[in-house]
Amino acid sequence: MARLKLKLQLYCGSEIAMGPGKAALLQAIRRTGSISAAGRELGMSYRRAWLLVDTMNRCFAAPLVETQSGSGARVTEAGEEALADYLALAERAETAAAGAAFERLEKAIRPRPS
Repeated sequence: MARLKLKLQLYCGSEIAMGPGKAALLQAIRRTGSISAAGRELGMSYRRAWLLVDTMNRCFAAPLVETQSGSGARVTEAGEEALADYLALAERAETAAAGAAFERLEKAIRPRPS
């Protein structure tokens, strides 16, 4: 069982502009068409989901999510591009981390703390 977990986060000042949770939220908004439904799907409150969307929208040059009066929300073209780029970068980081150095570290780590 591989025990390596990379958590790629992109910062905007002291705010996390994009990370695994925000990427998952964008994917859920894409699926559900709603910030509240996406939040429920991910086990978070509407307020938490809205705050994450607000942070992303403030950190990127163009909004990643647009709310639509009475009809939910949608991931914008800029949001789709940011999500695709983030997921590609995260995949490259995971691939780059594989190899001899990781294998040596994995062998050196005990299954459980002593």
